[in-house]
Amino acid sequence: MSKKRILWFGAAILAVPVVLGIYIATLLLTGNFHTVIAGELYRSAQPTPSALERYSRDFGIKTVINLRGANEKAGWYRAEIDESNRLGLVHEDFRMSSRTELTQNEAAALIELFKTAPKPILIHCTDGSDRTSLASALYIAAVARLGEEAAEDQISIRYGHIALPLSPTWPMDMTFEALEPWLGFHDS
Repeated sequence: MSKKRILWFGAAILAVPVVLGIYIATLLLTGNFHTVIAGELYRSAQPTPSALERYSRDFGIKTVINLRGANEKAGWYRAEIDESNRLGLVHEDFRMSSRTELTQNEAAALIELFKTAPKPILIHCTDGSDRTSLASALYIAAVARLGEEAAEDQISIRYGHIALPLSPTWPMDMTFEALEPWLGFHDS
């Protein structure tokens, strides 16, 4: 192989992680906000008070589900509670870890929260990529009942989730796979 081809090949290999990094940085800088089902469920990274006000105004958000769990001492948490109260939003805390699989009972509790919370709902975690992906997939599968493919599409690189075996966030992928029979999905 010529020196020129080796350089082009090397540049191409380096371009992939650079482009991926720029994409993920863009998601984070824009709040990683996406519509899951218009008028029902939206997803994002940790919203600032101004973003929460904008989402409430523009999308009619009535409930915020914080997948990071209650954290009374954290500034982000107090700001979120204060802004939710100011806007008249229902605020729910549901603690998940992107590094630990959700049990079926925990998934059932989250699904029940989805069913009973006033809609539209905004769900968020820190980056909106891992816990929020799994939660969105569970909503699509168990509440909206749009099928396995639509649910799994929520756990993807499109939202910043990198599905690599043995990565720290791989438990989100494994949780959905483990829950598929319970959700009514069977291998064909």
